[in-house]
Amino acid sequence: MGWMSLNLVYCRQIFGREVAVKSLTSRNLKGFLTNILAFEDITNAKRPLIAVSALSCGVASWLTSAQVAHSSEDVKMNVVYEVGELFELGIQLSYLLLLLGLIGVGTFFVIRQVLVRRELDLSAKELQEQVRSGDASATELFELGAVMLRRKFYPAATKFLLQAIEKWDGDDQDLAQVYNALGVSYVRDGKLEKGITQFENAVKLQPGYVTAWNNLGDAYEKKKDLKSALKAFEEVLLFDPNNKVARPRRDALKDRVQLYKGVVPTKPKER
Repeated sequence: MGWMSLNLVYCRQIFGREVAVKSLTSRNLKGFLTNILAFEDITNAKRPLIAVSALSCGVASWLTSAQVAHSSEDVKMNVVYEVGELFELGIQLSYLLLLLGLIGVGTFFVIRQVLVRRELDLSAKELQEQVRSGDASATELFELGAVMLRRKFYPAATKFLLQAIEKWDGDDQDLAQVYNALGVSYVRDGKLEKGITQFENAVKLQPGYVTAWNNLGDAYEKKKDLKSALKAFEEVLLFDPNNKVARPRRDALKDRVQLYKGVVPTKPKER
């Protein structure tokens, strides 16, 4: 009975399901054993096929896993490539925006210069008509001279400014502006001595005219008269101690004048 029970368990293990056995005679037992042996032969015959199938399944799973790994690597490379493309695109857009900004600024200044020149041309045309008619006042002659000065027509500017001075009948302080403009026209036209004379006339009429003092100091420095230039910038600082033009020029001229005198300038000690 124990042996039969063992064979029943073995049958269950082979077939994977229970086999109902009501009774086992010697003949039935012989047939049952014959069936078992036949089944074991079939099983043994199929074992190589099962092994081959298992090997095939393993190879297939390995190839699948390799393909998945390769696909994941491709995905990673694609992601890196896309990030690189986005970074490069961002740089290109930055350069493009910078270029457009520079073009915009340049265009603005060009348009502004064109508009200013057009306005000066219109003003000059109107003032010249007044001069031709003989009805131009000293103020209009001064304005026409200033327009010609801005247009860099220095001989014409000098001509109209001299006419304005001859016809001037207004305040002397306003006349100082005409002398200053005439001095600028002379200096830019290469007539340095005449320009210095006009700046001196301007500061005589208006001692606190810092623009004329700065122009006078600049003209003296171009003439290599450093002491006179230094004095002119010091006069500016008497009226305007924080003048941004005169202060650095005065300090630089001090050092140069001391060098010409043979004195080595020393820096003030820091507190």
